[in-house]
Amino acid sequence: MTIIAAADGSALGNPGPAGWAWYVDENTWAAGGWKHGTNNIGELTAVLELFTATAHVDDDLLVLCDSQYVINSVTKWMPGWKRKGWRKGDGKPVLNLELMKELDAAIAGRRYRFEWIKGHAGHPLNEAADERARGAAEAYQRGTAVPSGPGYPGAASADPAKAAPAARAEPAATPVRPSAQPTLFEDAAPAAESVDVTVRLTADEHARIERRARAQGLSVEEALRGLI
Repeated sequence: MTIIAAADGSALGNPGPAGWAWYVDENTWAAGGWKHGTNNIGELTAVLELFTATAHVDDDLLVLCDSQYVINSVTKWMPGWKRKGWRKGDGKPVLNLELMKELDAAIAGRRYRFEWIKGHAGHPLNEAADERARGAAEAYQRGTAVPSGPGYPGAASADPAKAAPAARAEPAATPVRPSAQPTLFEDAAPAAESVDVTVRLTADEHARIERRARAQGLSVEEALRGLI
């Protein structure tokens, strides 16, 4: 069986409020974004999130993408970049390096194919992904809730760190005690007793949290705090 999905990004002003989205059908799609980003970051993140969301299924994946930059990065340039220590032919570092490394890890062992689709040309899946990516960017521009979508069936995506920041109440400001810095999970209520907590994560776990945090415009600490 082959999953057919479109992935797209959007940036208002490029850079500016930005969004990403992937789309299979009305019941299977996801979107997110940032207060400030570029179109290329949105395009790369859309593909990365699609691979991540479908990592638990053993199906082929056909990615419809209107970005030659993304397609060439994954299918042509990445092997050479890796051989050169993630540097381009001119010796300069690869742009969007962390995203490229995450994509490289996400596609490992997967059966996939990219197909270039001309943007804004009426392709139904591409138009649906573009609409949702732009909708996420516009939501960040307005400061409103970001429609994040239902995700992929069976994917581990129903956690607070995936929720759009605007959809959650802003946490109260945490007072800084003169005797110590606030801890990672410090309760914002002035009367609550503070507890120091140490969390050990594997490199893969940290990368997933970092990616989810970046996709929603949060710090890693804010994303972890949202999990409790």
